Amino acid sequence: MSASRPQRELVIRRTFNAPRELVYQAFVDPDQLSAWFGPVGFSVPRESIDIDLRPGGRRRYALVMVSDNDPNQIAPLSATVVEVVENELLVFEEHVTGFPGMPDGTLLSTRLEFHDAGEGATRLEIRQGPLSDEIGQANRSGWEGSFTKLDALLASRATRGRDPQR
Repeated sequence: MSASRPQRELVIRRTFNAPRELVYQAFVDPDQLSAWFGPVGFSVPRESIDIDLRPGGRRRYALVMVSDNDPNQIAPLSATVVEVVENELLVFEEHVTGFPGMPDGTLLSTRLEFHDAGEGATRLEIRQGPLSDEIGQANRSGWEGSFTKLDALLASRATRGRDPQR
């Protein structure tokens, strides 16, 4: 068996019980992103997030995930935003450095599509790769853990949106 592993694209489809605009904002607003991004057991300090989604040109998206159990365990992430269509599409490219199981310099592409799913729901489709099966499974688990936190954030925002005392 060869030491090199086949590379595949990870595809995740998830429906959220929130309007597309709220789901999209959770991905582009630094305050919201810090509240939910990262697998369970990790947090993203607000001060580590730098998002610039200006139309045209290259844009940067950077954050750091910190282990809740070991603050010295840091996973820096930095990506260039390639394409943005407000409330519909985000495309990032990341040059991976220092990530276990991935060679430094790996180019990783992440595509996030936001679709109306009826009755105020949003279907998110994520395409990420190329990844080995092992890294793909780890990324899938990370996204699923993040989505647990995102569900709670979206539920609280939807409730505030219906509250006339807000």
